Amino acid sequence: MEDTATPDFSDIQGLVVRGYGPLPAAAFLLLSIRNRSKARRWLRELTSEVTFADTRPTDHATNLALSHHGLVRLGVHESILAGFSNEFRSGMTTPHKRRILGDEGEQAPEHWQWGGPESPPVDVLVLCYSASESALAEQVSRLVSDLPDHGLEVVHQLATVTLPEFREHFGFRDSIGQPYIAEFDRQARSRGNAVPLGEFLLGYPNGYGLLTPRPLLEPGQDHQDLLPADPEGSGAKDLGFNGTYLVFRQLAQDVPGFWRTQRELAAHPGSLIRDPVHLAAKMVGRWPSGVPLVLAPDRDQPGVTDLDDFRYHDPDADGIRCPLGAHIRRTHPRDSLEPEPGSDKSVAFSNRHRLLRRGRAYGTPFVPGLAPEEMLARLDEPDEAGDRGLHFICLNANIGRQFEFVQHTWSDNPNFNGLREETDPIIGHRTMFGQSQDSFRVQHDPLRCKYHPLPEFVRTRGGGYFFLPGRRALQFLFSG
Repeated sequence: MEDTATPDFSDIQGLVVRGYGPLPAAAFLLLSIRNRSKARRWLRELTSEVTFADTRPTDHATNLALSHHGLVRLGVHESILAGFSNEFRSGMTTPHKRRILGDEGEQAPEHWQWGGPESPPVDVLVLCYSASESALAEQVSRLVSDLPDHGLEVVHQLATVTLPEFREHFGFRDSIGQPYIAEFDRQARSRGNAVPLGEFLLGYPNGYGLLTPRPLLEPGQDHQDLLPADPEGSGAKDLGFNGTYLVFRQLAQDVPGFWRTQRELAAHPGSLIRDPVHLAAKMVGRWPSGVPLVLAPDRDQPGVTDLDDFRYHDPDADGIRCPLGAHIRRTHPRDSLEPEPGSDKSVAFSNRHRLLRRGRAYGTPFVPGLAPEEMLARLDEPDEAGDRGLHFICLNANIGRQFEFVQHTWSDNPNFNGLREETDPIIGHRTMFGQSQDSFRVQHDPLRCKYHPLPEFVRTRGGGYFFLPGRRALQFLFSG
């Protein structure tokens, strides 16, 4: 039986443990398999370059994931494929998934740049990170230069950009509120509210104290004895152990539209909030500096250092400080929902739906410094920079209970937390199940204020589900 008390970092791909912050240049290669045997040999060689969590790269890093279609193209037996989750096997573009993820109308997969039914299938995802743009160009060039000779072709190559002060394109600080995983804390700081490792890595107990289902093989299917044994002692070989599922969504951001809407709504005679930046902060749930409204409800206080140490119920059960439908309150409700709001049970419920985010921005900023005031001042100027947004990447052991639940049941739920006719003001879809949900309410005493209509600010341009295997699983998959 595999020892799961201390993870073997040499068997875990590095992206699970760190987001490669010291490597600001990044590109994502979406590949299609054209020749099975040639592609398997190339991927087997690439495995030697994959970065695992036992090293801290300072010059470059490479990680590797595969779609269900990619596993089929590699010739993985159907009995093995059946062990992967239903969400991974069915993908992101079925009629059911379109409805629950809001990918309909102009955002339907037929309009995507990649990952949809009108574009070539994505079989392999190679994630490249480097210390500089020049080093990244060399890294990518070396990988793609002779791909056709190795039975693969590039479907799409996605560039990224590093934005100042950890901000995203709307001008708000991002990368706050990552789940704390005690097993990844090399300094043993003993922070509270640790999320179980099994929420993000297969083969470890999750928030229910159970091991999330994963692909298990009969011992005879692992001819070279490459895979670890099932931690539960069944005698099977565990293909999923130390692996996880990677969700990728290319999300385009309408920055001028976002700030134009804030300006127009704040100027409306019935607006409770007259400052567009303050209104935008109400929608996000944080000020542009990242300070949460729960801690600073009336004005930004950049001096606040701990941006994630707060709860909702005791200081703000009614949403007077941070609106009940604000983006960060929907995507991570903390202690605000049933059962027993304000209790550790409520926190534990929220923690069963956490996501480990590893995304990168792309595209030219609307203004160089991303200052909201400057963006507001330049709204009437032409925007010639083109497409911009976020390559949203998250890791989770259970796609349905984590990513899809957060998107459907929290972000796009018009009845979230007792609300009506409104979805997430930042990433939410404005039409759900054929009905318009384009409002946003700011709670206030004695009367709340309704902002309407609210257009969509974020649109999906591509996406897919991938399996990010451990080292031994990579060896097995490419062994042939």
